[in-house]
Amino acid sequence: MGFGSGISCCLIQNTVLTPEQRERYQNTDTIQKILKKPKTIAIVGISRESHKASNMVASYLKDEGYRIIPVNLGADSILGEKCYPDLLSIPEKVDLVDIFRPSHEVLPIVEQAISIKAEAVWMQLRIINFEAADKAIEAGLSVVVDKCIKMEHGRYSGGLHSAGMNTGIISARRSHWR
Repeated sequence: MGFGSGISCCLIQNTVLTPEQRERYQNTDTIQKILKKPKTIAIVGISRESHKASNMVASYLKDEGYRIIPVNLGADSILGEKCYPDLLSIPEKVDLVDIFRPSHEVLPIVEQAISIKAEAVWMQLRIINFEAADKAIEAGLSVVVDKCIKMEHGRYSGGLHSAGMNTGIISARRSHWR
């Protein structure tokens, strides 16, 4: 989970957030801080289906060395890990809560994240709940809204192209923009 020299880039992807909201909820320093050290990540809304984004992201994070804890009311285990019905049921420390639930369901999840003393909350792509985000920030949690943790991890660890996809291109050619 190594990261570069602290150089960060700011990419404005297709988002409905204003520049001020992007600075507050998609801050590159905050994103890198959340991703840097090994974490225990509760994945709320993880699917049992391997082709679903939540399952693919959790699998990626697990492969990258993070401890994942699935939170899914209807499953006993996912990706070989015991599932829990909610954050309050998890018997160990959770550092980061990664949310794959509709925006209108986020506030109670964030309230649980605050209750269990998580360090951060991450709302995945297209999941935007400013009330919940602000409540988490006021409680001292780091917050990311409307970003994919897998894409951001790959971007800052050097595993993905800046657009968030693995280009599959390997080149020894030097860039011209030093």
